[in-house]
Amino acid sequence: MIVPVRCFTCGKVIGDKYYIFKERVEQGEDPEKVLDDLGIERYCCRRTLLSHVELIDDIMKYKVY
Repeated sequence: MIVPVRCFTCGKVIGDKYYIFKERVEQGEDPEKVLDDLGIERYCCRRTLLSHVELIDDIMKYKVY
């Protein structure tokens, strides 16, 4: 839903790299190379960034006040 601030497994801070990763991948770069350039080496952190799906905009439609 919301971009994870830390890796769920090891606790490394990765939230500041998500939007850079997303932008570069959308421009056509290889996700593996982008993760390497950003310094994301652990497979658990890579998994967290690769598998994240942003649903916050969809859920906000159903916000109840």
